[in-house]
Amino acid sequence: MTLARRKTLALLALLGLPTAFLVVFFLGPLAIMLVYSWLTPGLYGGVEWEFFHINYGRILGWADTRYEKFDPVYLMIFLRSLRLAGLTVLCALVICYPAAFWISRMRPSLRNLALFAITLPFFVSLIVRLFAWVLILRPTGFLNQALMGTGLIDAPLAIIYTDAAVIIGMTYVFIPFMFLPLYTSVEKLDPALLEASADLGATRLQTFWRVILPATAPGIVAGSVITFIPALGNFIVPSVLGGAKVMMIGNLIEQQFLSARNWPFGAALAMLLMAAVLVLLLVQLKLARIKRKGGST
Repeated sequence: MTLARRKTLALLALLGLPTAFLVVFFLGPLAIMLVYSWLTPGLYGGVEWEFFHINYGRILGWADTRYEKFDPVYLMIFLRSLRLAGLTVLCALVICYPAAFWISRMRPSLRNLALFAITLPFFVSLIVRLFAWVLILRPTGFLNQALMGTGLIDAPLAIIYTDAAVIIGMTYVFIPFMFLPLYTSVEKLDPALLEASADLGATRLQTFWRVILPATAPGIVAGSVITFIPALGNFIVPSVLGGAKVMMIGNLIEQQFLSARNWPFGAALAMLLMAAVLVLLLVQLKLARIKRKGGST
């Protein structure tokens, strides 16, 4: 047996078990969900093995024209999820972008402490942190009491169980996802480029637009994608901070599988969500490839 053949067999032996694991426990469930999304819902849950295309029609508002009328409620929930996830990304970017510059210029000891503080919430249960936000945002909570105590408002603000509360909660949860890619790009920014821009007479705005923003764009894109994807399918934050008033696609999928027991429709919603994520990732890869080709030329 030649050396090249032995190396090939060794590589196949090393990759065989992980590949089999991914096929069984990742691609397998996806295939099951895809098949279920085209089946008929069972009368008491589960599925009946009959082709049923109405699951996808119901998402767009068209379903069984005999018993159901056009109702785009599920499409509106999906669009609302896109809007809330996009606003979460925007809020996280506004907070993390200047924070990344500030922390990158700290002394090493303080910088390490700040980075540890950014990741510290991961050591606490998400449910505990979200219920802490309930105590802060509710009408008798800390925020309203502080605003009323300072005389800024006369009556409590209705923040809890609104879109604003969900955005606040998701921004808080996903700040580390946005900050770490941003910080990596900011830390790699060469100070000599800023000095050269200033020496050439550029204003601060011109330096930011032509030097800082292009240099940190990979971190912005990576952080936005990493934040947007889990925010789009999140169901814990809307359940706790949005209550029954804020429905997102993740909550709808959960209800279809657990409460309504309409597995095919829940599978169709899950496939729609995964398709949206896949399109986003393909767009990111396409933009990165275009930028790489532009940089090489």
